[in-house]
Amino acid sequence: MIKLKYKRVRALAAAEAAMHEEDIKKLLNIEKLKHCFECGVCTASCSMAELLEDYNPRGLLEKIFLNVEDALSSHELWLCAWCYKCYRRCPQALEVPEIFLLVRTMAVKQGYLHPLEKAVQKVAQNIPLPLVVTLVCLHPERVGLNAQDVLETIRSERVKLKTKKTLKGDKYKVAVLGSGPAGLTVAYELIRKGYPITVFESLPELGGMLRKCIPEYRLPKDVLEDELRFLAGLGVEFKVNVHVGKDLSFDDLWDEGYRAIFVGVGAHKTQRLKIEGEDLKGVMYALDFLWQIRNNAKVELGKNVAVVGGGNVAVDAARTALKLGAENVTIFYRRSKAEMPANPWEVKEAEESSVKMEFLVAPKRILGENGRVSAVELVRMKLGELDESGRRKPLPIEGSEFVFKADTVILAIGEAPDLEFLPKCMVLNDDGTIWVNPITMETSIRGVFAGGDVVTGPASVIEAICAGKRAANAIENYLKAVEA
Repeated sequence: MIKLKYKRVRALAAAEAAMHEEDIKKLLNIEKLKHCFECGVCTASCSMAELLEDYNPRGLLEKIFLNVEDALSSHELWLCAWCYKCYRRCPQALEVPEIFLLVRTMAVKQGYLHPLEKAVQKVAQNIPLPLVVTLVCLHPERVGLNAQDVLETIRSERVKLKTKKTLKGDKYKVAVLGSGPAGLTVAYELIRKGYPITVFESLPELGGMLRKCIPEYRLPKDVLEDELRFLAGLGVEFKVNVHVGKDLSFDDLWDEGYRAIFVGVGAHKTQRLKIEGEDLKGVMYALDFLWQIRNNAKVELGKNVAVVGGGNVAVDAARTALKLGAENVTIFYRRSKAEMPANPWEVKEAEESSVKMEFLVAPKRILGENGRVSAVELVRMKLGELDESGRRKPLPIEGSEFVFKADTVILAIGEAPDLEFLPKCMVLNDDGTIWVNPITMETSIRGVFAGGDVVTGPASVIEAICAGKRAANAIENYLKAVEA
């Protein structure tokens, strides 16, 4: 063991010498990696590693610091989806995505682009919604690549896949509730295996959270439409403006011949702050705000915008407000920056785009004049003992109140599933999400499966796709048993 460690440190030193000094300075956690526990949590946590058998983040880290050349010429370098699950679960808090970004940048500078082509082929052939994943998760533009060129390569690769209808007469029908990334993944996986699929969406347009809350600058509408057309070409049937529980019951679905149901309705219900002034004109909820902008609605924000919250939705809302012309946009978060649930790269990009951030502050009340927002009264916080989320609980500091003038206040304090449409007998978790068997993805009702944000709470697109793929496999196994 000691000999291996000595050899490893010596190899790391050689790798350091081979890399530019400026790049090494950027790689601030290189010392942490020297003392990596090699526990494998990064790979075990990785959604992309689950979706692609030959992707191993832990192995790629070894390549980077034992033989940089191997890493630069590896297609794995381009497959990190920036969900940061590895970082959040790593005992050493290694910023694995940041390491990969640095080496990707080196690869581009040194002309190692052939591995990228192989990575794109794998994404196109093995991952549902590859165009969405490329833009929302892989971010080729972050290393100076033309995202449109990468998308065209994926489109070319996807043409090689079977796009004709593949339905088989001996297969049972499956109903998918919700057309977000989890639901679309289930539809994609099962339609290709011959199962007739109908996707029911309560909104007037398809896409779920992909359409509702991801801003246009991150996911253009034409890219999402391209994905939906591809699925329709495979034979997936789509029905919009259908509210299951209102227009259609679960019993109706069983009566119509569906033998399995997947619930993937996401987390569209915005949490209320429950403070004075929340109903003033100029106070809006982040999901509603983003949905209005996606639908080209005109929203008057004024000069000063306060965004309350620390998740990805809060960051998206803040950057969107800036793009709409607000002069000053500030995010207020009750914990520290290190504890923000938003992906670190999104936080960094928001700061670079002039979004201001105030940490360890929480709103106490919203002030108004003539029925409209004029300011927010906030109180400074300190962190106490760990709470049920595993993070230190924010506690108000007495006498630290201050006022921030604002023309608009956007609340983004969390989202939850709206599950009133479910049968009353379905078991839910304490936090209002759906309980599922972690192995089979089946709910407490036989033949009904669930996945994505409706089970986990708000998470990344790639995590929802991964959950959808697991659920599709479970549904296929269930239906095979029924057929037998």
